Amino acid sequence: MEFEKLQEIIADVLNVDPNEVTLETTFADDLGADSLDVFQIVMGIEEEFDIQIEAEEAEHIVSVEDAVEAIKKKLAE
Repeated sequence: MEFEKLQEIIADVLNVDPNEVTLETTFADDLGADSLDVFQIVMGIEEEFDIQIEAEEAEHIVSVEDAVEAIKKKLAE
């Protein structure tokens, strides 16, 4: 469930096909995202899931799988 919502957020921010987004996808290398794009994705995650991701944590989010893990961790708190 988190993954599907995340796919939509990423597709919206980066203007890519949601089907291009897999767990193994990296934001910079695979999707060409810069730090501002990743920041917008993190903001979208925070809004969609009603969670707060600290800046230090956000710096470690480089792949879709990292983002899913961060969401699951925050939702479990």
